[in-house]
Amino acid sequence: MSARPEQRKDPVDAIVEQWAAVRPDLDTAAMEVFGRIFRLSRAMGDSMEKAYAPYGISRGEFDVLATLRRADEPYTLSPRQLSATLMLTTGGMTGRLDRLERAGLLRRSPDPHDRRGLQVTLTEKGLALIDEAVGAGLAAQTAALSGLDTEQAGQLAGLLRQLLSSTER
Repeated sequence: MSARPEQRKDPVDAIVEQWAAVRPDLDTAAMEVFGRIFRLSRAMGDSMEKAYAPYGISRGEFDVLATLRRADEPYTLSPRQLSATLMLTTGGMTGRLDRLERAGLLRRSPDPHDRRGLQVTLTEKGLALIDEAVGAGLAAQTAALSGLDTEQAGQLAGLLRQLLSSTER
């Protein structure tokens, strides 16, 4: 699975070559895939932080706002629904909600259907911000894919979908 001659070598190739030199008995094919996925994830995480910084939000805060936005009008979910969707503990969610509420991007209110529950709703300011920020994030992601043509990007998405599905069973 090593780099083809026409491809430029990357740091993962160097790591695989080092393992081959000291442990030629190892099959490093999985390392080639996941080493690149981990490095890509870190690089894109940094890129997304930069894309959202002009809006005064982090990636984690973007995720909360985007989840509410995707809920459609009235852009309301419970903290429990948000936590489940974002795979966060309630403590982690509370901190994000506190920051976003202080910034005026969402509001918490009593749940009219459950006296013990809360609802989290995007404010108009939050709606406007997330609609701009999602465009900035997509622009950064699209730029990262610019080295692939449309067919290659589709193939990659399909392969990653298949890999993700097989690991979530």
